[in-house]
Amino acid sequence: METQVQNRIPSAVEDPSTQSVAKVYAVAYLDSLGKSGGETAALELSSFVDHVVLPQPQFQQLLCGSALGRDEKLRLIQRTLEGRATTLFVNFLRVLARHERLDLLPVIRRLVDHEVERRAGKRRIGVSSAVPLTAASLASIKSSLAIALECEPILETRVDPSLLGGLVIRVGDTVYDGSLSAQVKQLRARLRERCMNEIQCGRDRFSYPEGN
Repeated sequence: METQVQNRIPSAVEDPSTQSVAKVYAVAYLDSLGKSGGETAALELSSFVDHVVLPQPQFQQLLCGSALGRDEKLRLIQRTLEGRATTLFVNFLRVLARHERLDLLPVIRRLVDHEVERRAGKRRIGVSSAVPLTAASLASIKSSLAIALECEPILETRVDPSLLGGLVIRVGDTVYDGSLSAQVKQLRARLRERCMNEIQCGRDRFSYPEGN
């Protein structure tokens, strides 16, 4: 049973339809606070998921699995959090329990964090490089992206030696590939195309000798 619960969460992260459902709950959770309190609410949710749910497989199994029915989960939430969490957060968990969506908690937690950042004018941007970037390089990249995208970039760096050099920058679903490996591939493709053109031209000359 424990394996089923743990396997279900990663699949939920990867499933686009599940992501859409989780985002509805994430946005509704933040909207219930109005224009203020978003960061505090996000912190309460992340603390519960990171320090209570995920580190305790048995509790995670009871809360997110199918061993308990809806009413039993509501009572579990009451016993566990009553007096220890805000009324808003407890009510949010009750809504998830009633709709049998508690298994989405890790996904919702991540989307809430991203939504709080978005509302604050921040944006997560992936930066891949062949070697670790220096603090000065990161500061320069961040400054350039802030101007180009008109936001406060949150850089998520990754080292990928296969890039050889240069950078790969991911902004949402858009990828800007300025890596050396990409340039080498483009050069190979151009050389291959040039060779094919020269071979074809040679064939044409042999097919139609001068004077014919």
